[in-house]
Amino acid sequence: MDDTRATLAPPPSTPGAARVILVGHGGWGRNIARNLANLRALAAVVDNDRARALDAERHGAPVYATLDEALGSWPAAPVAVATPAATHAFFVRHALLAGRDVFVEKPLALSPGDGEGLVRLAAERGRVLMVGHLLNYHPAFLALDAQVRSGVVGRLQYVYSNRLNLGRFRKEENILWSFAPHDISVLLRLCGEAPDQVGSSGGAFLKPGQYDTTVTNLRFPSGVRAHVFVSWLHPVREHRLVVVGSGGMLVFEDGAEGAHVTHYDHRIDWIEQEPVATRSEGRAVPFARDEPLGLEMKAFLEAVLTRVPPRTDGVEALRVLDVLDACERSLAQGGASVDLVVSKPLPQPPFDVHVHPSAIVGAGAQVGAGSRIWHFAHVMDGARIGRDVVLGQSVHVAGGAILGDRVRVQNHVSLYDGVVLEDDVFCGPSCVFTNVVRPRAHVSRKAEYARTLVRRGATIGANATVVCGVEVGAFAFIGAGAVVTRDVPAHALVTGSPARVRGWVCACGEKLPLGAAPQYGTTTRCARCEVRWVWNGALEAG
Repeated sequence: MDDTRATLAPPPSTPGAARVILVGHGGWGRNIARNLANLRALAAVVDNDRARALDAERHGAPVYATLDEALGSWPAAPVAVATPAATHAFFVRHALLAGRDVFVEKPLALSPGDGEGLVRLAAERGRVLMVGHLLNYHPAFLALDAQVRSGVVGRLQYVYSNRLNLGRFRKEENILWSFAPHDISVLLRLCGEAPDQVGSSGGAFLKPGQYDTTVTNLRFPSGVRAHVFVSWLHPVREHRLVVVGSGGMLVFEDGAEGAHVTHYDHRIDWIEQEPVATRSEGRAVPFARDEPLGLEMKAFLEAVLTRVPPRTDGVEALRVLDVLDACERSLAQGGASVDLVVSKPLPQPPFDVHVHPSAIVGAGAQVGAGSRIWHFAHVMDGARIGRDVVLGQSVHVAGGAILGDRVRVQNHVSLYDGVVLEDDVFCGPSCVFTNVVRPRAHVSRKAEYARTLVRRGATIGANATVVCGVEVGAFAFIGAGAVVTRDVPAHALVTGSPARVRGWVCACGEKLPLGAAPQYGTTTRCARCEVRWVWNGALEAG
């Protein structure tokens, strides 16, 4: 069980912690700057090219010629690296040594050795290290991945990816390292394992020794086969991912008209000992239309805030580097298949995590130090659980759920994809989180899962129901048996079906002597902890 989650240090408390220093304002750096600026999270830009520096000034953030200048001006601010690939290892190491959380565009480094050194350094310093494998944050791919995990296409058999375009040509790395990291990353996620054999062939037409096009074949221990075709010498742009399973097929395409995912319920019947294809009409799989890069930047900011490693952390990136390195060795041998040499597991401190023998914890789950997982609980691959969390009997945590530190989940609670519990949340016995608004047994709505956010310190009473898509405010108190159908303000006490605000509670949980709708400026004091509170349209510590 990977436990990099437990190595992360507390988030910096300085005002600059939520704003990011961007290193590099080139082609992709401009896009990152735009998204960070839209999120009001761009602290500064570092670029010593005058033209790019002038262009960066339009974001309203200061521009520096060196990273050291920016680090000195923005104490504790995280760093995003969008420089040429050959410089990634240098800038990431520099930022980690300065004690900063780091996002870096793919690839993490140009060798597994350099990548492993960076992952070790991030673990030693307790810093977030996230790599820009963008497809993992694309809503279309997430919808496809959800379909695969739900069993829509049956047992996975074959996957292929084409990423083709004319340019942009790189001087520092070949097409394999420039285009393929995204595709290899999602292949590893879909298959849930690393390949045991890799073979790559290609051609170097523009510059001797630098491949412009490659085809990579991958064999996985489970029997799944895959191939990745990448080229920057292609007349038209094409990005396609095809998943073939025993019970159907899925196609993700991202073209000039936008992205779409299609499910084909094709099947193969054996008639008189001959395979006969039965075709079906494609069904469009719905997904959100958010910009993937914006979601990726939000994921980085969330990791900085919560200290929960992101989906594409340094360990995930190291697995991708292992595959790329095997591809390079195969290319050097004229396309001969080679066995994959997986990087040695990174050393971890002796984290104190207790998992009861009857519980099941997926190998891809992340569980923080000091957590306790009790009888018959099930934590799925992809779930992210913080430190000192307690999961009671028969608790289910789906792969898309996120739990912060010191969360308490009592017996018989299911936390579905999209449920996010911040630090110090309490979930009473048999409380319910829904995942779709209008469920039907015969209608698949997995692509419609809505996010439910429970803010820090909130309490959800026994047998209460929280309908998906709502936000429960910090330190709110949901009474036993209540049915929450809309957002709950911070510190509100709500009961009933549907839940209504009946009063207000202190951070310690004590009910305050306030009505449901206090007059503006009303003050009171908690009888238990003696904190003074004032009502200014919301409850504020005074």
